[in-house]
Amino acid sequence: MKEAARSGAEAGVVERVPDVDTLVEALDDADYLTDTGLATALFMAVRLPQPLLLEGEAGVGKTEAAKALARILDTPLIRLQCYEGIDAAEALYEWNYTKQLLSIRLAESQGERLAQTELFTGEYLLQRPLLRALEHPGPRPAVLLIDELDRADDDFEAFTFELLAESSVTIPELGTVYAVHPPVVVLTSNRTRDLHDALKRRCLYHWIDFPSAARTAEIIRRRVPGSAEPLALSAAASVSRLRTLELEKQPGIAEAIDWVAALTLLGVHRLDGEAAGATLGSVLKSREDQAMAVDRGLAWVAGA
Repeated sequence: MKEAARSGAEAGVVERVPDVDTLVEALDDADYLTDTGLATALFMAVRLPQPLLLEGEAGVGKTEAAKALARILDTPLIRLQCYEGIDAAEALYEWNYTKQLLSIRLAESQGERLAQTELFTGEYLLQRPLLRALEHPGPRPAVLLIDELDRADDDFEAFTFELLAESSVTIPELGTVYAVHPPVVVLTSNRTRDLHDALKRRCLYHWIDFPSAARTAEIIRRRVPGSAEPLALSAAASVSRLRTLELEKQPGIAEAIDWVAALTLLGVHRLDGEAAGATLGSVLKSREDQAMAVDRGLAWVAGA
């Protein structure tokens, strides 16, 4: 039965993602513009299947790639946002202690006693993202996004090895849970720390660069439909110039989109120094970075 379900899921995936060129077109239709290199990495992650580690500066579109892939496969995106101190209970499962306690009290009121094995069953299990992805019923595998894994510590990173290698996790009270439809796993990292070689061995790898100014402008026009083409082009070029400064936080695609949305709201059709100065907080998110840009010159920022 499980093999039949898995075969059906694989057929559904092949139908939607038969080759790299089709995936590029589907990503474009999903408003995610990419190059052949990233599309090939995503294709292999889906079809091999094998976890894909995406690295790059914040704001280059790593998270959006996983979201677009889920839309193409018409399957849930299950996201685990990592942070310092995250542990297995928050990522995998927790026991519903309140429900267990109520069951104990109900049994006691009826003169009964619940055995421990009766309290630690699936009925009392609270699924967290990793377990939800493994137990997704299909018909196609879920896309599991483990976002910003570099924010978690080494122990949590090691905890993911079983899932990445075998599409399974071990729950001490229940045993090992195997996925009927192994999820398509996308991990992202901003490289705030180096990930372990043991994790990288389990993954495909792709580095995402900032897109060219022309590609950035095309993305902006899609995300801010009412924006003027000259404004999108000048803002994209301006963001590229800003990245040449030694900023604390280089502006990404999201900041470029926010900037053009703000300028469009203000009725700006072409970027100039005055408009750049008035809206600098949309693209540079610290006082120091803004001061550096102002010192360099708002006319330079705007390309005027």
